[in-house]
Amino acid sequence: MRVNPGRKGDSIRLPSRAHKRVVSVQATSMIWVSTMILRPALLPALGVFAVAARHQNFAHAAQELHLTASAVSHHVRRLEELLGTVLFQRHARGVRLTAEGRQLADAAAAALSDLNAVAGNLHPQADVVPLRVTTIRSLSYCWLIPRLPRFTQLHPRMRIELQTSTELVRFDETGPELGIRYGLGQWPGMAAHHLMDDELCPVASPALAGVSALREAAQIAALPLLSDMSPQGWRDWFRAAGVRGLDLPSLHTFSDSTDAMRAAVYGIGAVLARKHIAQPYLQRYELVRLPGPALKARYAYYVVHAEHRPLSPTAQAFMDWLKREALEERTPLPALPDELLGLPPADRPHD
Repeated sequence: MRVNPGRKGDSIRLPSRAHKRVVSVQATSMIWVSTMILRPALLPALGVFAVAARHQNFAHAAQELHLTASAVSHHVRRLEELLGTVLFQRHARGVRLTAEGRQLADAAAAALSDLNAVAGNLHPQADVVPLRVTTIRSLSYCWLIPRLPRFTQLHPRMRIELQTSTELVRFDETGPELGIRYGLGQWPGMAAHHLMDDELCPVASPALAGVSALREAAQIAALPLLSDMSPQGWRDWFRAAGVRGLDLPSLHTFSDSTDAMRAAVYGIGAVLARKHIAQPYLQRYELVRLPGPALKARYAYYVVHAEHRPLSPTAQAFMDWLKREALEERTPLPALPDELLGLPPADRPHD
């Protein structure tokens, strides 16, 4: 059908059947426009449609919903009328989603999943014990997360909510209960428990040009150097190594230790790394230790919590576990399947 645009200023009028054809042709965009006018009374129809779409069978959907198949069909047709498009193709052997129906089904399933998750959080399981912990990103990535499987195996009912931040967040009723911080051990209003000391040592990728020929600390100054803006830097380390009078080149600078370590892994330069952050990279041979001494860090790691807030048994158990883990030098590495390691498959028990 042709539409006469009329004179300037005239409105364009479409018969209702033509309007339906336009909606059918432009179904993808019109679905989202039409859903904006969904009335609350029609939300049950959307829920029924989501179940019917999952089964792609009205009878099976009816069994799950404790409805009749005709009631399921009625809800789906109401939704189709509202959206102006066909959601299911009907045929002798049953129904099948159209392309538009699949699009709406995916959106409806995601929305209902989000609602179920929120509803579950409103009424948490009685046997689940939550614990909010905050720490710095580098320690979380390189030290804490590799060890967490040990804790979750010991305490399967506990649920950790881990937040990373460089700021000292508020430890109030809505904030974290425990934190792991890097510093001098003195923060106003906070109780600090010493976790572990640290030391600084130079590391670089074994593939970085010139690394294999290094024999003395002074030779490291010839490499591209990386900085993570820590309180102690390359000048402090060279001074501790007895190297004087160096004219250090400008450094590649990163605001986060994790980024500086990754940059070193990819061969951008050598980095002065904190021992606990460097350990997993050294174990995987992504980085190697360079010549020279280990410099004791001015800062250390502390477990902190609000002074005025008694620790819950969950937080106390986590802090005790952290202190035990701090005694272990090596960082756990992810387990790999035997086939990736080239090992024969494990013997299986015979039936």
